[in-house]
Amino acid sequence: MVLNKRILKFEIDLDFILIAITSSLKDYRICYYINKQLNFNFIRQPDLGVDIHHSNDPVLFSIFHHYWEASETDFYFIANKGSDGLLIPEMRSVDYFLMIKNYIDPRDLEDMITQLNKLPEIVAAVKIDPKKIKSRENLLF
Repeated sequence: MVLNKRILKFEIDLDFILIAITSSLKDYRICYYINKQLNFNFIRQPDLGVDIHHSNDPVLFSIFHHYWEASETDFYFIANKGSDGLLIPEMRSVDYFLMIKNYIDPRDLEDMITQLNKLPEIVAAVKIDPKKIKSRENLLF
């Protein structure tokens, strides 16, 4: 008797844009400068808990949120360095991530990255492809 065998392939939907930011400032200070530069209003949220070590205690990461009502776009400013590890371990030199959920015009995105790079407090702000990150599951919340 021959049984039919089916293989289920599961692909995570990464429907967000990710900008890696390098800065030596604390999270609340860099958010202050980003708020001034981009006319944002990042507000601190309860820490993001991610089960990186597959233990009982999640690793906590600071997170800030801003919402654009006009295009219904969410912006999240997330620390890469948490209470006991890195959110994205393969990107050790990155201090923060700016995650953009929902639609943003490509020209607005390029302008935003240019404005971020103009800040003297930011060493670099670069768009990265979330699909190329090995530990991308940590960015799903």
